[in-house]
Amino acid sequence: MIISEALQIPDDEFEWSYARSGGPGGQNVNKVASKAVLRWNIAVNTTIPADVKIRLALQQKRFFTIDAGVIITSQRYRDQERNREDCLEKLRAMIVQATFVPKPRKKTRPTRGSQRVRLQDKKRRGAVKRDRQRPGDD
Repeated sequence: MIISEALQIPDDEFEWSYARSGGPGGQNVNKVASKAVLRWNIAVNTTIPADVKIRLALQQKRFFTIDAGVIITSQRYRDQERNREDCLEKLRAMIVQATFVPKPRKKTRPTRGSQRVRLQDKKRRGAVKRDRQRPGDD
């Protein structure tokens, strides 16, 4: 599977299984195993950099198993081959998303004007609450 010029995953790393799919399909739905299940052990892969693997595991936790395996299923289509291609496309999209390094956040301070507005709003709100009290409670 080709993700980009630099990232490629050999097809022999993928383990495929098929099952009966739910949803519409007419009389054939009970006879044909059209649901595709892709299993991929990401720990044994050497073509994807370690930082991309870590980001992928953090971004897509629901697809990972305890032993660093990825399980992706597809039952969108009625035939097995299109569901298989859909699994590969889902995996490709997940890896492409994980290749982008997030820009580090710069710490900023609130402006003097925003601090002043915040304090004025607090004073105004406190005055409203103070006016609701019964007179003579001081």
